[in-house]
Amino acid sequence: MNSLLLERSSGSLGPNAFARIQTSALLASFAAAPRLRFDGGERASSDSGGHGSRTSSQPAQNAGHVDAGLRTSLWAHQAGVGALALERFDGRILVSGGSDATIKLWDLEQCSNPSQSHTYRPVAVVPRAGSGSSAAGHRFGITHLSFYPFDSAAFLSCSHDQTLKLWSTERASVSGSFDLGARVYTHAVSPIASHLLVACGTQHPAVRLVDLRSSAAVQSLVSPGQIGGSAGATLAVAWSPAHEHVLAAGSVDGAVRIWDVRKSNGLVALLDQEDITGLTAAGDGAPPPPRAPRTSAKAHAGPVNGLAWTDDGAYLVSAGHDRRVRVWDAATGANTLASFGPSIRNNQMGTVTMFVSPVGLTPPGQELLFFPNETEILVMDLHEGTIVTKLRGMGPAVASVGTQRGGERAIRNRVTSIVWRGAGGGGSSSGVVMGGSNAPGGI
Repeated sequence: MNSLLLERSSGSLGPNAFARIQTSALLASFAAAPRLRFDGGERASSDSGGHGSRTSSQPAQNAGHVDAGLRTSLWAHQAGVGALALERFDGRILVSGGSDATIKLWDLEQCSNPSQSHTYRPVAVVPRAGSGSSAAGHRFGITHLSFYPFDSAAFLSCSHDQTLKLWSTERASVSGSFDLGARVYTHAVSPIASHLLVACGTQHPAVRLVDLRSSAAVQSLVSPGQIGGSAGATLAVAWSPAHEHVLAAGSVDGAVRIWDVRKSNGLVALLDQEDITGLTAAGDGAPPPPRAPRTSAKAHAGPVNGLAWTDDGAYLVSAGHDRRVRVWDAATGANTLASFGPSIRNNQMGTVTMFVSPVGLTPPGQELLFFPNETEILVMDLHEGTIVTKLRGMGPAVASVGTQRGGERAIRNRVTSIVWRGAGGGGSSSGVVMGGSNAPGGI
């Protein structure tokens, strides 16, 4: 450190390079923060082994916390944390959605000194529809949450109750509701687009586009291979951060489809795990010639339930039930053959909320992938696939006997959602917030 400070003061090391060296070291040193806890006001009738009691209607994999790695009866959502979202401007407001359909808002600036112990309490609670005074909430478990990318005053939620809802953050009240007619697994809003289209992945093979401006579902994206429902549900959607009309979607049939929503037949490409060259430009520097996508191309040998772009839009990351994570060159569609080894575990039918470290925190070409690996978070080199560190602290990992509906194993202490906190005042530091199921979760 002293040598770096000397190089910085002498001018031989620029400020940006100095910052990247420091942040790269910090990214590899993440650890659980058991002093920070989340109390949603729910209490178990008894506390056995630190997990609290559950009724017979609460399956083991659905009881959970957004909490520190402690055996405790404090619960953020006793029924389980289904989704998290954090506004990106100040890194202050965290929204959590429970498997019991409740939504809670947390002010992370309640703690002025993150080095001291603190218990967060929700600043607003939206109960399940039909309970208490709320008729506007969801009826079934929350599957995905996201803030409106240009204004933290609004956020979106979707649920197994087949609806997408738009909320006012300040009032914790619903501003709009859209019935999509099928279970909604995930949704996405473009971080750069001027349009207000929300892409929704549902039980139906087609990707549904909801226009917040007109308050209507305006378009369904269907490729020829999806006619008749052969593709199955869409489990992951992600807008390109570089091209406002480009959308990636992953489905149960193992395909990752790239769409241009401006076109009537908007399918641009099907990513192929066997394609390591992609589209190549002509020798004179002209753009690559158009090529019709192969309808049989597969990105994974199992359902695709995770998609994430790098901040610059240069790479797309996909994850599937074949226990593979693949990195794709967005310019050519080629599989970069990054190998993440045998450590990947991924079998949940919900969306995997992985993400790549924000631009500028690491040197170019050394980005890190944060992946919720059932009972832990793996921090891996995006291009080499090597494991940099593992984030644990969710309690003991126990797999139940048998499988759940749809073939999904019941995993206690599963990490169900993660978000990156890259901003925050009052002495707050960057970090990862994770929501788990059936055990003390962690920050």
